[in-house]
Amino acid sequence: MTDWTSGYVADIGYTYGYYDLVNPLRVKLALLKAGLVLPNVATACELGFGQGLSVNIHGAGSTTRWYGTDFNPSQASYAQELAACIDDGPQLFDQSFAEFCGRDDLPDFDFIALHGIWSWISDENRAVIVDFVRRKLKTGGVLYISYNTQPGFAAMVPMRNLMTQHAALMAPAGAGVVAKVDGAIAFVNQLMATNPLFARLNPQIADRLKKMEGGDRHYLAHEYFNRDWLPMSFADMTGWLSEAKLDFACSAAYSELVPALHITPEQRAFINDIPDECLRESVFDFMISQQFRRDYWVKGKRRLQSIEHSEQVRAQRVVLCERPDAIKLTVTCAQGDATLSDAIYIPLINLLSDYAVRSIGDIETALQGHGITLAQVHEACLLLAEKGVLANTQEAAVAARRRPQTDRLNQRLMRQARGSGDVTVLASPVTGAGVAVGRFQQLFISAMAEGKQQPSEWAHYAWQVLKASQQTINKQGVKLLGDEDNLAELNSQATEFRDHRLQMLRALGVV
Repeated sequence: MTDWTSGYVADIGYTYGYYDLVNPLRVKLALLKAGLVLPNVATACELGFGQGLSVNIHGAGSTTRWYGTDFNPSQASYAQELAACIDDGPQLFDQSFAEFCGRDDLPDFDFIALHGIWSWISDENRAVIVDFVRRKLKTGGVLYISYNTQPGFAAMVPMRNLMTQHAALMAPAGAGVVAKVDGAIAFVNQLMATNPLFARLNPQIADRLKKMEGGDRHYLAHEYFNRDWLPMSFADMTGWLSEAKLDFACSAAYSELVPALHITPEQRAFINDIPDECLRESVFDFMISQQFRRDYWVKGKRRLQSIEHSEQVRAQRVVLCERPDAIKLTVTCAQGDATLSDAIYIPLINLLSDYAVRSIGDIETALQGHGITLAQVHEACLLLAEKGVLANTQEAAVAARRRPQTDRLNQRLMRQARGSGDVTVLASPVTGAGVAVGRFQQLFISAMAEGKQQPSEWAHYAWQVLKASQQTINKQGVKLLGDEDNLAELNSQATEFRDHRLQMLRALGVV
């Protein structure tokens, strides 16, 4: 019998994560920073959509027609159930890449996304995907691709191989993948306790293993324990994607579009003297010990004229999606946490604190008295978006048209919140993307939908749901017992939700 898994972990589901990086709307700020022509995205495809949360949120929240595949039937079934909530929902399949990419009933695409999977598949499947992108990505279209990369992962390769070897040879007969992961981690920890020379020459390995030990086993199984696992250099990726006629556009990691955050002036001068783009990117990866690249590639890269560039930057619309007093003016980068300028970011955040959608041009005009330039507004929006506290938005008419679809999807997700906290994001028609909303907050919103108006009523509703599932609250690692303690905690959270989160969610069309 053919092994339909192709060596990929399939006996344990992937996490219910949401990835805004596969949202085509997010491309605009990045490509404009690089001075490039923007795509008009009407059709999109996600290869390896996991549980399908991202593809369905983007399908519900936008007018883009989405397609996708994930070979795992249980994941595809869940994703298809979500898609059924959306009138014009994504067309999702449980086919292998070879089967899906060989279909003759797919449109050509303006945007194709692969988040992470490139590192976990065979060269045969990589060739299938490159051929698919070559044939099906439209001229001017964008590929988003992320992957484990050298040199940041180079030292982890032999350790990962040792762990998978232990899982294959030493796990008890019939052991599930979680037991195999636990056993492999315990084994390499025992190895590290012997102080091997490898660990002394690669001191970062100890920190990575410590993080793994506390990590989600579902994630670790998919990240490290597939048959195929290959951190790839940027040069090798360029070799693959050149076959699909793609040009590197820019990093999809917004902060990397501001090199001064990551490398020293001396390093920047060194890179700027390198004429070849591929070599420049490779050197940058060495300078920051890059572990995970997130990139945009374009079929037919074209530069905007200066006047067009300024006009299109000003036309971009953004909205704040975090309470202003919770925003820390730092951004994580290769050199550590960098502090953002109070003179730029405080006026900007204060302006956006009413959660109204504004164009970058409107922001530029409003902040002229502070001496803030268009380029500074653009860069600030990029870095706030990187922090997850600001997002691109759609036209108001599009948001209004998509609101019924996001409402239906959110209702389905909030029903799931009655039994578990797996999904911690809901869809916004304003941003066409996901917004972080925790399990208890989802229960509060469900209570509001039933006409309950006060935080105490929301808390009571949530507690009744938890009790029906025989669940209680853990607070700072302590399990709360009895109605009084659980209700007190839920009351506190419901009041906090009303005072600091509800206004924003209403502005984003989530409530």
